[in-house]
Amino acid sequence: MAFEGLAERLQGTLQKIKGKGKVSEADVKEMMREVRYALLEADVNLKVVKEFVKNVSDRAVGQDVMKSLTPGQQVVKIVKDELTELMGGEQSQISFSSRPPTVIMMVGLQGAGKTTTTGKLANILRKKYNKKPLLVAADIYRPAAVQQLQTIGKQLSLPVFALGTDISPVEIVKQAMEQAKEEHHDVVIIDTAGRLHIDETLMQELKDIRAIKEPDEVFLVVDAMTGQDAVNVANNFNDAIGITGVVLTKLDGDTRGGAALSIRSVTQKPIKFVGMGEKMDALEPFHPERMASRILGMGDMMSLIEKAQANVDEERAKELEEKFRTQSFTFDDFLEQIGQVKQMGPLDEILKMLPGAGKIKGLENAKVDEKQMDRVEAIIYSMTTQEKTTPEIINGPRKKRIAKGSGTSIQDINRLLKQFEDMKKMMKQMTNMQQKGKKKMKMPGLDSLFK
Repeated sequence: MAFEGLAERLQGTLQKIKGKGKVSEADVKEMMREVRYALLEADVNLKVVKEFVKNVSDRAVGQDVMKSLTPGQQVVKIVKDELTELMGGEQSQISFSSRPPTVIMMVGLQGAGKTTTTGKLANILRKKYNKKPLLVAADIYRPAAVQQLQTIGKQLSLPVFALGTDISPVEIVKQAMEQAKEEHHDVVIIDTAGRLHIDETLMQELKDIRAIKEPDEVFLVVDAMTGQDAVNVANNFNDAIGITGVVLTKLDGDTRGGAALSIRSVTQKPIKFVGMGEKMDALEPFHPERMASRILGMGDMMSLIEKAQANVDEERAKELEEKFRTQSFTFDDFLEQIGQVKQMGPLDEILKMLPGAGKIKGLENAKVDEKQMDRVEAIIYSMTTQEKTTPEIINGPRKKRIAKGSGTSIQDINRLLKQFEDMKKMMKQMTNMQQKGKKKMKMPGLDSLFK
């Protein structure tokens, strides 16, 4: 994920000061020198870095910190607060029109992922906000742009308004607005044309589309991997047509994260969403505080809980809790759990959302072997119905047959059987603790999933 290098540097630097019972001005100065280097290395805008370092330094050498009982921890809190502020402070919500339809214009250069993001955004609006979006294919210049949006619409079962490539984008948008009213769509998302660079023709076309009906939002889609160029593009688009927010794509890629830390401060426009993968549900609302927590290794439990709630059926979760308690949890149930975990996203990303995960040796560079999960699934699929429900009957000959059927070894079978039993015991203890009454014991993970 983005910020890996920056996160490592900042966490290492802050760890040195965190436990100090006394923090001097020299300590703060030394820490901020390291922070400055880390931010510049992450391709954060120089002006933004200078301002950030000054703000943290001014607060960190204040009387409140120096006289505090835990000055080191106070300094870490200041860094987190300022990092949050740098990225916009609070989450910026979508501005919905009081008189539908809400019109959202998607703008940006070619190659930033505008068309795909249009589909992802429509998907979020339908799922999270219960909206009925209409997608508009107004990019008539890029080869196959219209077909691409139609394919995405089909994949998501969402309507796409298209008139081919021989009619002007302005006329397409005019007719799309009429259809949206007739069919009672409460959101219209317009996928506009991009160019390889900013030019007058592109900007004039966007102004003409904008003039049809003043959009409620103009989202600039930029590729986070372009670093400082993303900030320059945002500035140019904002000066020419005015934008209301930014969607950063490819934030899961090998990027240093400078764009995410600079763009809000330089343009004064909020980051509304971030693209965290290629799948159609891999677009997330941007939460500055949560991102600051993740960068500083404090985890992101809120996002983890939201992911879990989106992928776990509440009634089924209660049934599983009962199965854990009565020890009737089977390999079929385990298969179902693997499927739900997979839906939450890459495992190494999920692990990094756990507070303190950065301190677990080896986890900072962990690349969870997803193939291992596939092997586990193959082993379970090779079992008979009886073996899945009563694994204690799996003897030597059965293990040989399962190993052959799944393309694994007997050692793999033994390891899985032991892990399965250990997991059942642990989960029984946890669910029993929860059942004994929440007065005595709170189980944060289970609480959030099973309440």
